[in-house]
Amino acid sequence: MTDSTTNMRLKLPITCFILEIILIILFGVLVQYDHETDSREWHKSNHSDYENDFYYRYPSFQDVHVMIFIGFGFLMTFLQRYGFSSVGFNFLIAAFALQWATLMQGFFHGMHGGKIHIGVESMINADFCTGSVLISFGAVLGKTSPVQLLIMAMFEVTLFAVNEFILLSILGTKDAGGSMTIHTFGAYFGLMVTRILYRPNLDKSKHRNSSVYHSDMFAMIGTIYLWMFWPSFNSAITAHGDDQHRTALNTYYSLAACTLSTYAMSSLTAHDGKLDMVHIQNAALAGGVAAGTAGEMMLTPFGSMIVGFLAGIISVLGFKYLSPILEEKLKIQDTCGVHNLHGMPGILGAIVGAVTAAVATTDVYGNGMKDVFPMIADGGKASYQGGIQAISLAVTLGIALLGGLIVGFILKLPIFGQPPDTICFEDSIYWEVPGEEESHEDQMTAVRTEETEKLNS
Repeated sequence: MTDSTTNMRLKLPITCFILEIILIILFGVLVQYDHETDSREWHKSNHSDYENDFYYRYPSFQDVHVMIFIGFGFLMTFLQRYGFSSVGFNFLIAAFALQWATLMQGFFHGMHGGKIHIGVESMINADFCTGSVLISFGAVLGKTSPVQLLIMAMFEVTLFAVNEFILLSILGTKDAGGSMTIHTFGAYFGLMVTRILYRPNLDKSKHRNSSVYHSDMFAMIGTIYLWMFWPSFNSAITAHGDDQHRTALNTYYSLAACTLSTYAMSSLTAHDGKLDMVHIQNAALAGGVAAGTAGEMMLTPFGSMIVGFLAGIISVLGFKYLSPILEEKLKIQDTCGVHNLHGMPGILGAIVGAVTAAVATTDVYGNGMKDVFPMIADGGKASYQGGIQAISLAVTLGIALLGGLIVGFILKLPIFGQPPDTICFEDSIYWEVPGEEESHEDQMTAVRTEETEKLNS
């Protein structure tokens, strides 16, 4: 199935080698250990070794890392003939993106004396950025080459870092779990890219754009991993103590409530009341997305459950009714339904964060206000913080849509080896696929042919 257009014999090796060599050189020139990681710097002070940030942050990092490489990877294995590519390309672009993200985020956030200082927290932030890229990957899944994905990741990581810098450093936005910076940005960037890469004849591959029993089981592995570790994802970089504790708890209950509303809506929207595995795999996670911005705030367990409950409902409705409309009317071919899992729940999370910030008071937060809303603790108005949160959503959507538009046109260049309409969602274009066993019918036909030849002789 590989032709001169899709052949990666030179395109992929050249791209990987050039990108990695550039990364190695930039790391050599710009990157060094931070105070917590550098041997000489750490031992200058009288700290106990167990006070090192590693012991506070690394467990959360590992959880996030599992989500990036197993959770996202296996969630996208639902396509019947695209399992190698779903997990394999997820692995490839994640490995590249986390290195590039370290540089881009360090350039904007972690420069000290002309050097980027890195430690366990920068590893977590790089994984967050990578998560946004993998969300966009879901929108273009099955329709892009590995070279296109690497180029998309390069541009998206850069724009992600710019958006994150504007929100967190300039505006003072609070978005610990990334409802805006990760999920909304990744979803709408990916949706715009897939819109520009629109394929009018994609129906020629529609028989592959579906699942089979075992592929949906593999995808559920990704779902369960993501569901289990999402409290760590949202709380990974919040302030130690009650902030981190509260974020994990809020996410925990939001996910649980979301799961029940997902099952309810999936059954309710089917004419025969049967559950749709696509809904369960995706919409059950929407509560984690929606709790991202307000997770560290005093949302309360009750409020978290309402957020998750609503997220499950809008996500299932999106899969059932909105996705077909987006494809038919707006020509947006969203393979994984990232708009329903990350886009709309991300916007819901941003709105919840804005409202929760706008009603924050010192009576509720006490001295903890300094950790959650330092601007309000310094005398600012809660309504102003709420306005900042709302503006941040608009900024994120603007950068994501404009960035996706530009990058989409870049990816349309034929040099990147985009697969033709007739063989999308197919592993064998880019992978050596082990031969499938002959069906019983084929074997019987061969036996009959052999017997006929013997009789004729």
